[in-house]
Amino acid sequence: MNYLTHKLLNSEELEIIRKNLEKDSLEWEDGKLTAGKHAAKEKNNLQLRRDSDLSIKFSGLITKKILSNELIKSFSLPKKIHGTIFSKSKSGMKYGRHIDNAYMSSGRADLSFTVFLNCKKKYEGGALSIQGLNSEEKFKLDAGEIIIYPSTYLHSVEKVIDGERLVFIGWIESYVKSIEEREYLFDLDAAARSLLAKYGRSEEVDLIYKSYSNFLRRLGN
Repeated sequence: MNYLTHKLLNSEELEIIRKNLEKDSLEWEDGKLTAGKHAAKEKNNLQLRRDSDLSIKFSGLITKKILSNELIKSFSLPKKIHGTIFSKSKSGMKYGRHIDNAYMSSGRADLSFTVFLNCKKKYEGGALSIQGLNSEEKFKLDAGEIIIYPSTYLHSVEKVIDGERLVFIGWIESYVKSIEEREYLFDLDAAARSLLAKYGRSEEVDLIYKSYSNFLRRLGN
């Protein structure tokens, strides 16, 4: 399965975000309002209004963190991050198996991501389940960690049995549509960075970066 998990937010950032999301004055709305026709039948969660000042402020903060992370950039080759939402699932809520729309009003969905905002010990259930071609994996990450995976995979959020699940979700329109081609580029970049760290600049490293850049130029859109 082609996915990436990574620590994105530190404890101070998480504390600020959580403290603001706990304010009583916030407007949380039914998650079905942002779901496609078929996905809406499976969706049962709450989402913070996208146009609220708090949502705009902290969506911008997390988006900048994603775009400034070298590992995430190498893995996803982000052209645009869009459709971001703060989502909350209380006891009894879940999001049944579905696939994300290929095209949204905000952009094309090549990759989906979830940033976990509260401690996984604070709620029971609520794992993100992703179905690959031959396997299904479940993820319930530590607070501040992100998972990025292809939007072409069927996925679901299991029912929250107790407590409250708080996450930040969104989509990435990549410069490269193909999962396989992004993987080739990721491997080339990783190899070049490793050689550079071990041996410094060399003709071999230059050739790898040349191939990487020209491959990206050919595949990019």
